[in-house]
Amino acid sequence: MLYLNAKVRSSRGKSVSRRLRLKNKIPAIIYGGAEKPTMIEIRYDHILNMQDKKIFYTEPLVLVIDGKENKVRVQEVQFHPFKLKLTHVDFIRS
Repeated sequence: MLYLNAKVRSSRGKSVSRRLRLKNKIPAIIYGGAEKPTMIEIRYDHILNMQDKKIFYTEPLVLVIDGKENKVRVQEVQFHPFKLKLTHVDFIRS
């Protein structure tokens, strides 16, 4: 099982996401289940190494947020149109 560290982010919007990407982080969201959607940020280099593996898309992942483990699956991955760089990831609780 793959583990990723993440941090909760409180602000949202296009300019906030741009600033995150400049800091080598990716904006993401976790939704589904009984809980409210949670906006998070993940270090780009951590997720870049994992997204090359097939297991990243097919098996559940564990997101560690403030010491709490959240079991999720990748729902959608968005890339920049011509740079082929990750820009956003959607996770769904499993």
